[in-house]
Amino acid sequence: MKKILIILSAFIFLLSCSGGSDPNKKKIVYWSMWNETESQGQAVKAAIEDYMSKHPDIEVEINFNGREIRKTLQPALDNGQTIDFWDENIERTTKNWGKYALKLDDYITNVYDTTDGKPYEDVIIKSLLDLGRSFSEDGSLYAVPYQPFVFLFNYNKKIFREAGIEKVPETWQEFKDACAKIKALGIPPITDDDAEINALLGYHIAKYKGTEFVQQLVTEGLWDDPIVLKAAKDWQEMVELGYVSPKVEGNKFPAGRHELARGEAAMFLNGTWVPNFVMETAGEDFEWGHFPYPTVEGGTDGLYDMHYGSQSFQINKNTKYPKETFDLIVHLTTGKWDEEIAKRSYALPVSSTTTYWTKQLEDTKEIFPRLGKYYPLDGGIDVNTEKTPIINANIIKLMSGQITAEEFVAEMKK
Repeated sequence: MKKILIILSAFIFLLSCSGGSDPNKKKIVYWSMWNETESQGQAVKAAIEDYMSKHPDIEVEINFNGREIRKTLQPALDNGQTIDFWDENIERTTKNWGKYALKLDDYITNVYDTTDGKPYEDVIIKSLLDLGRSFSEDGSLYAVPYQPFVFLFNYNKKIFREAGIEKVPETWQEFKDACAKIKALGIPPITDDDAEINALLGYHIAKYKGTEFVQQLVTEGLWDDPIVLKAAKDWQEMVELGYVSPKVEGNKFPAGRHELARGEAAMFLNGTWVPNFVMETAGEDFEWGHFPYPTVEGGTDGLYDMHYGSQSFQINKNTKYPKETFDLIVHLTTGKWDEEIAKRSYALPVSSTTTYWTKQLEDTKEIFPRLGKYYPLDGGIDVNTEKTPIINANIIKLMSGQITAEEFVAEMKK
């Protein structure tokens, strides 16, 4: 009897050391960019649990890394740690971790249970698949998108309606006219904060001369270019007309988006992720609207040229279970769970296998099919990270009326 107890104890000990894994199951290890408490993390976890219930031969281990994955993933892969798939922004996964990734071109041509009888690539937003390919050196696809986003003006539809604005502005003059009507209500038209304000000038210069110029500007110091002064003067005028919230000078992240959510400002230039992050402040009844950054007279770029993208799933090229892992990703990005993940995080679906579109982001439904040139984040004004703090400090001064456009250019030339 004593011998039996010893053997049983040893078995229990070994089972506990193995983490309770069933050796008869295929184990897939997923490193998540979300924290477990985030709505996205909770939604993805529920989707994976549903997948395991339908595939009893598969076990998925989830490791919630949060945004620390940007620091932790590559060392773990270099050390040969078993990680079958992971997620992050589609530009980062492809550019930074593409060398570790499985090429997915053959997988997306297949039909799956939740793709309505069509190849996977035919039900996913095409512009995002094209974007993923554009980031790879060989034009192949190394990550599949989910949770798509666009970077544009988030605005309060109720304020626009009360101001008598019947259509969203498409040109800079229409934008100024809308701001005048909003100001007449006693509400600041535009707000921002220290971490996100660079986009206002970065986008504006890009609309005049393209993002390649913006990136060249900040890397080569082309501050004498007349377009820079012109763009800065445009925004100086906006400040002098009272169209920019006086709180911009002192707003610290994430104060800008919360100022919008409280109805204390009408517009905020940022991603479609904003409603999810401020829902507790804004409430379910907040009337969200979205429109692209307007075009400028004489500019090279169009209305639908903007920053856009998605999060993405990427598979380790050394995984033991490539087919099963991709099948799980299909489960996460199509059908019920594409819809459910979008619902739970006030985000957008990535596939045509659901007719659902998040109420708070309804305006963006017509934008995705019209997307034009891809803009780097903030129009490319942040690509020179050594210079970014100086650029940011002076944009804050410009947008809060502390310096003129000429003084902005002079400061940037130092």
